[in-house]
Amino acid sequence: MDTSTLETLAVGLLAFFAAGYFVLGGADIGTGMLAPYLGRGDGERRLVLTSFAPFFLGNEVWLVATAGLLIGCFPELEGELLSGQFAVVVPLLAGWVVRDAGLWLRGRAGGSWWRAGCDGAVVCGSWAVALAWGWLLAALFTGSADTTATGPVAVLTALAVAALFAAHGLGFAAMRLTGDPYARARVLVGRGGRPWQTFALTGPLMVALPLSAGAALPLTESAADGTTLAFLVPALLVVTPLLLAVQAWTWHTFRHRVTRPSYI
Repeated sequence: MDTSTLETLAVGLLAFFAAGYFVLGGADIGTGMLAPYLGRGDGERRLVLTSFAPFFLGNEVWLVATAGLLIGCFPELEGELLSGQFAVVVPLLAGWVVRDAGLWLRGRAGGSWWRAGCDGAVVCGSWAVALAWGWLLAALFTGSADTTATGPVAVLTALAVAALFAAHGLGFAAMRLTGDPYARARVLVGRGGRPWQTFALTGPLMVALPLSAGAALPLTESAADGTTLAFLVPALLVVTPLLLAVQAWTWHTFRHRVTRPSYI
């Protein structure tokens, strides 16, 4: 394959992994953001967390794959992002760690105070991740990978993206929960709407976020040399079907609605 074809494939793979993360990872982030609303007591909150517990690690693989592809195939752009968006990347990673720690540790010790603290970590971490993504996208939408977005537009963009994450989480929760949490998750479609309607609406919007950001960035101009792409792109093309197969197996295995809390 010539260099231009490899660059096109690399851009396509980056878009695919980023869109996959926003749709799948955005679902559990949005559900975590609204855990206090969906689950009013300890038992209900455990049910809410159980709704996405089997998926969140697999969903994060899409983000890891996106970051790995960015580092390997677009090193110049990756350098600009890390240096220029450092103030955004730090809260994004901090929120990610805090959120995952809350999920992992909630069921590892006794006491209502411990569970409440872990629930707070999940909620605060989820909001931090969603707002940080909105802040980052506010810059990327304008093609400014090396400059942090500021001003009212950045604030409004961050809030709008976070609201979309929350709505996406409601759509996911409506397809996974039962009982009172399920009834609360249906707030956007009402009693007469289908449980999947919110997710079907927010899913394409979540896909549009990274694609719109990527369209504004000079991806092909910042691609790695042909030798590097000739090594990485075929390897990624081999690994991608395996990732899809594992993801499909996970969703098939845990396709039923949750009716009781898990170990969390």
